Amino acid sequence: MKPVLLVIAHGSRDPRHAATVHALVRRVRSLRPDVRVETGFLDFNIPSVPGVLESLAAEGVRDVVALPLLLTRAFHAKADIPAVLRDAPPQLRIRQAEVLGPSPLLLSALERRLYEAGLTPADKSSTGVVLASAGSTDPEAIAVIADIAREWRHTGWCAVRPAFASAALPRTEDAVRELRALGCAKVAVAPYVLAPGFLPDRIARGAAEADVLAEVLGPAPEVARVLLRRYESASARSLLRVSA
Repeated sequence: MKPVLLVIAHGSRDPRHAATVHALVRRVRSLRPDVRVETGFLDFNIPSVPGVLESLAAEGVRDVVALPLLLTRAFHAKADIPAVLRDAPPQLRIRQAEVLGPSPLLLSALERRLYEAGLTPADKSSTGVVLASAGSTDPEAIAVIADIAREWRHTGWCAVRPAFASAALPRTEDAVRELRALGCAKVAVAPYVLAPGFLPDRIARGAAEADVLAEVLGPAPEVARVLLRRYESASARSLLRVSA
């Protein structure tokens, strides 16, 4: 039998967050009906990750792929999630998948959201884009966002600048003003976040002077495909922990 895919989301007091996570999981299930997909939250929402793991163990499940629903490999992927998984019932054999980003598919999803917000491919050469992420205190995560912005610039946009809603600079509004100063005819903000919530709302406020604000990535089909690729890669790797 294929390992159970456990999608691990951070959780939020904002009900839009959990609703978006569940919508993405439904899309994943529709793409791979042969894989059992469960959802667990680290905080604020239910079911909790420990609760899901206990339930799976009680059912007799043995193999699980735990997939962090994260775009960068920062504190949650490096510390929080491994700690939770180490406390799982000992009969579970668990593999932790890689985070979703970076991936060319996620760039495709970002462009999809920009076009849905009103841009067209003909606008690319005259439009500057702010790649707006939640932000992190982890230098590796910040560097990844900067790398993605540089890569995306080479696909034809006038310019692409990274921005952060917390923990790092520049803020979205500062990046918007920089692109205006560069002479871009239009400025668009592309939130590099998976679900609505406090920090995405801050990004939206920072986009007040932009011409276009895209929606969050949410349950975009490209995101679901990346998620399944990470699942397949993890399924083929050695176990994080093997029970005695």
